[in-house]
Amino acid sequence: MVSADTKVTVAFVVVAFLLWLLAQRFTDSSWVLFGLLLGVGVVVPTLVNEVRSR
Repeated sequence: MVSADTKVTVAFVVVAFLLWLLAQRFTDSSWVLFGLLLGVGVVVPTLVNEVRSR
C-alpha cells in the first residue's frame, strides 16, 4: 500500500510538471523553470509532509 507521504509527493510532482509546462509559455529562463520544478516538486511536499507528521 502506498503511504500518505508518497501520495502527497506524487501529487505535488504532477502539479509541478503542469506548472512547468505552463511557465514555458511565459519564460525561457531555465533558472525559473528549474526553480519551479524544484520548489513545487520537492521543497513544498517535504514541508507539507513534515507539518503533517507533527
